[in-house]
Amino acid sequence: MPVATLLPFTATPSRKSASPTSFRLTEKFILLLVFSAFITLCFGAIFFLPDSSKLLSGVFFHSSAVETNTRTGPDSSDSGSAGNDERVLAKIRKDHEKALIEAKDTLQKRPDEIKQDISNDKEKVAKESQGQGGKDVNTLPFIEYRRPVGATGHEPLDPETRDRRAKVKQMMKHAWDSYRRYAWGSNELRPVSKQGHSSNLFGNIKGATIVDALDTLYIMEMFEDFDVATDWVEKNLDFNVNADVSVFEVNIRFVGGLLSAYYLSGKEVFRRKAVELGEKLLPAFKTPTGIPWALLNLKSGIGRNWPWASGGSSILAEYGTLHLEFMHLSKLSGNPEFAQKVMNIRKVLNRLDKPQGLYPNYLNPNSGQWGQHHVSVGGLGDSFYEYLLKAWLMSDKTDEEGKKMYYDALQAIETNLMRKSSGGLTYIAEWKGGLLEHKMGHLTCFAGGMIALGADGAPNDKTGHQMEQAAEIARTCHESYARTALKLGPEAFRFDGGVEAIATRQNEKYFILRPEVIETYMYMWRFTHDPKYREWGWEAVQALEQHCKVEGGYSGVRDVYASAANHDDVQQSFYLAETLKYLYLLFSDDDHITFEHWVFNTEAHPLPVIKKDRTDKPNEVE
Repeated sequence: MPVATLLPFTATPSRKSASPTSFRLTEKFILLLVFSAFITLCFGAIFFLPDSSKLLSGVFFHSSAVETNTRTGPDSSDSGSAGNDERVLAKIRKDHEKALIEAKDTLQKRPDEIKQDISNDKEKVAKESQGQGGKDVNTLPFIEYRRPVGATGHEPLDPETRDRRAKVKQMMKHAWDSYRRYAWGSNELRPVSKQGHSSNLFGNIKGATIVDALDTLYIMEMFEDFDVATDWVEKNLDFNVNADVSVFEVNIRFVGGLLSAYYLSGKEVFRRKAVELGEKLLPAFKTPTGIPWALLNLKSGIGRNWPWASGGSSILAEYGTLHLEFMHLSKLSGNPEFAQKVMNIRKVLNRLDKPQGLYPNYLNPNSGQWGQHHVSVGGLGDSFYEYLLKAWLMSDKTDEEGKKMYYDALQAIETNLMRKSSGGLTYIAEWKGGLLEHKMGHLTCFAGGMIALGADGAPNDKTGHQMEQAAEIARTCHESYARTALKLGPEAFRFDGGVEAIATRQNEKYFILRPEVIETYMYMWRFTHDPKYREWGWEAVQALEQHCKVEGGYSGVRDVYASAANHDDVQQSFYLAETLKYLYLLFSDDDHITFEHWVFNTEAHPLPVIKKDRTDKPNEVE
């Protein structure tokens, strides 16, 4: 209420006629200032104090209640009423004086101090509610946020590289804008039919593309779009679903995406959501061995495995691809259970005999024994090996167990699975019960980047040898692209029957916007600066633009050997999370998401290295 409207009620109407002399103009002005200051102070005390609700009830409503009680009490004599009135007036004066003192104190504080007082009051109320039996699931330990080095980069100096990088950003904008226009809130986009698409991998959780794309938006400095995505996460991302989800897919896409978004931006909503989802995944580990189920109902906490997986076995690439995210969940939540769960997986594996030093793709979570002896560095096995190496790197090279497991496994892979074709192409075959299948999947092409990443720490002076292996695998995977009509790679390619790096079966000829070949190009460029890797990446950009881009986004194709693209009408969320991110970083300087400070999860979500501090406690994120 304006001050001027209150003034007639604060002065006595007959004061002017009752006074023998009238006030001068200056005296009126001074009185007006005094009254204005007094009323402003009172209203400031009422409406702007952290305890304003208490003040309101204490000054106005409490006194009214006291007056009511005195009027309706058994003792209604005049003398009693007079005494009660005096006590009520004294109480009002005391409360009023206290309010004025609090108002003065508050008005003398800086805005940040006032905010801190409010925050402290909220924490106090939260603790009191917990003490009364309530539980605040959003209470997390205080962590001083420090953005790791290399979260954002700068324009490349070379004009051609700068233009190519800008082109990749345009591709991201087209993919993201199309998703926003036609499928906002859905898991993925159908770019041809221009509608949403949902996979049963996520149960009823929504917004996979939003969460998967968060860090790509940030890295490409598309900050307005990042803010829109952040707002959706805060208001709409809900994990309270009564449906089975893939523990692996939800972990790498949702948990990984939220963790990465938190470390890049410092926004607390991402830490809170990541920990909330991580806690919902913990019941998956309730098995006799602690090897988690593949599928979990997030509401009931009941888990199971894929019915086709070797007699109800868990899959190596699924239970072996939780380590990076769960270590960070323990770091951000203060709950060691996340780390304990994934470290127990290693204990189970280390007790088992490995055929030829290899890890079969299937493990029974009840008996703790291997299922059928099928070994692959592609589907079903791939990211297990990746996470052994990256666990060591993410620990600031303190996780010696992870290091040994990785290099031992790589040696077994080289001995038993790596082969060279008659045409000189190095490939990684699959092993089934002691027999080799001379097939290499698109998923296996990530191995070139993995081997390059780990070459520097290789034992027995094998760094140069492993870099040669990585380069040869990169060349083989490039050939799988170059030998198709669309210059895009098939899902799998073979080295038998007189063919090399070519898909021979119809169900292996499709391309679903996968990132693994481009991922290897990015790593090889970072470690060698050989310009051919950027050229190969640019070839992929041109093929994607020519054959996968449609009006409503980007689509996979059903046959890369056909002369014209037949679109599958799905824009995978990993196209935004991985393929476009790796392309962008391929044309960025090395200090953008530098390998010294960051490690990518298998969905290309960068997580910071947990640096050892001076007290040798590996607990500092930088």
